Amino acid sequence: MGDGKTVEVAVLGREGFAGVPSIFGLPRSPIREVVQIAGDGFRIKASVFRQALHSAPVLRALVGRYSGVLGMQVSQTAACNRLHDIERRLARWLLMAQDRVDAAYVGITHDFLATMLGTDRSTVSMAAASLQRMHIIDYTRGAVRILNRKDLEAAACECYQAIQQFNGEIDLK
Repeated sequence: MGDGKTVEVAVLGREGFAGVPSIFGLPRSPIREVVQIAGDGFRIKASVFRQALHSAPVLRALVGRYSGVLGMQVSQTAACNRLHDIERRLARWLLMAQDRVDAAYVGITHDFLATMLGTDRSTVSMAAASLQRMHIIDYTRGAVRILNRKDLEAAACECYQAIQQFNGEIDLK
């Protein structure tokens, strides 16, 4: 936003890639992409990737599906950020992050969660404390450990399942 405020619009992991607009010829992404959790990845020039798409129809089809799913995730996340309470949004975000790191431990601060969820740190702290009191997560400074995934899924809003339903279309595991 003009005032510097930001909000998460999608969560990417091993199933996808940043820079989708560049493969369609835009010089830069209108979305700021931020690495939230450490992991492995690689970088490829957009021009080289576009050439690969021309010569690999299976890759082109996969990227097309991914682009559609990413658009759906952005739309669902926008609705989620507007319509659902912070505790349910936090549960959704933690599930999506865990899916991508494939571990019970997610290294993330309250400040960064607040940025991702479009709220302030104290609101995230209250939501995390609520999930911790229910023994769903354990939160220590800079890290969340998911103790009970089934209960976390129950605490999340419907958006997690909606996004997961479409992510299955592109899962590369």
